[in-house]
Amino acid sequence: MKAVESRAEVYLMALQSLSKSESEREAVIARLLEDTKLREDILDLALIQQRQGEPSRLFREYLAERQKAEP
Repeated sequence: MKAVESRAEVYLMALQSLSKSESEREAVIARLLEDTKLREDILDLALIQQRQGEPSRLFREYLAERQKAEP
């Protein structure tokens, strides 16, 4: 396991070890989201996870479609 993965595992275990109390977990998550860049990263990762099952398409196709849509 790489050092980054090891650290990530430690942080995850720490979060999971919080009491089952919603208020404690919410307090930690709220603090994480106060950091603008971290919040953006978390939202990006959540969106990627949510859209993982969607079909992909070539970037060129996307650009061509976008150009057609522009007036």
